[in-house]
Amino acid sequence: MTPRRERSFARGCAVSRPVTMSAAFRKAAKSRQRQHRERAQPACRKKLGLLEKKQDYRLRAQDYHKKQNALRALQKKALDKNPDEFYFKMIRTQLKDGVHVIKQPKDEVTPEQMKLMKTQDLKYVEMKRVAEAKKIERLKSELHLLDVEGKQPNKHTFFFDTKKEGALEIYFDYLRRPQFYRSYLAGSLSAAGFQEFDIATHLNTVPELVDRVYNRPTIETLQKETLKGATDLAHLKKLDQQRKNQYDLLKQRIEREKSMFVIAQKIQTRKDLLDKTHKVKVKKETTNGPAIYKFKFQRKR
Repeated sequence: MTPRRERSFARGCAVSRPVTMSAAFRKAAKSRQRQHRERAQPACRKKLGLLEKKQDYRLRAQDYHKKQNALRALQKKALDKNPDEFYFKMIRTQLKDGVHVIKQPKDEVTPEQMKLMKTQDLKYVEMKRVAEAKKIERLKSELHLLDVEGKQPNKHTFFFDTKKEGALEIYFDYLRRPQFYRSYLAGSLSAAGFQEFDIATHLNTVPELVDRVYNRPTIETLQKETLKGATDLAHLKKLDQQRKNQYDLLKQRIEREKSMFVIAQKIQTRKDLLDKTHKVKVKKETTNGPAIYKFKFQRKR
């Protein structure tokens, strides 16, 4: 029994031998060993870039196998497909630029709901049209439309003392025919027997202000009071440009109000067409007006 005990004791001593010194020596030896370096790309293959390492190959291989597995799954799905199989997305989808797009179903609305929607649209357009009309009235009140093209010529009647002279009517058209009133006046006076008639003297103003239909001061007013407002040419040109811009804005608003009125009429026509009353189209729809329908007369109860 004794030798066996010694043998087991010796074996136990060999197992429990201390290893702290060897581990410390191994760590110290690592500090003096040569640094590990990866092999670089050879000079003849330098144009191909960095040399591929194992980790790069692993990523490339995983990506390749992933794609191969996806292709095999699709091939198996195509082989296992039943030719008589049907599901609704086959007819509800369409291919656009290589992507399947699901067709959105149309909103189901009742005729009453459609009428209400048309009414709301009509009220909104009518509200915007009324707002434009108010802005137009405000601009017209500021501009007075004194120098607008196409305006009806003003009529100026001069009355004389004697019946032989009678009444002489002079028509002023300052924009299109500025010399019209002078020729008309000369012809009338020659027929009446008068050879000379000065409008500036008769109106008691300077000849430069005869053509004006508004703000025509007399000679006494010009002598007593100084002119108010801008007198230099640059400021007057600036004011004329501002007035022109205001007229352009007024023109745009008038056109917008007309277009909104046409839109409101078209919406009202489409709303009326929702009724089941028999109707016949009389006139086609145009850009300047809605279509005209003739509805069958029905007696109201």
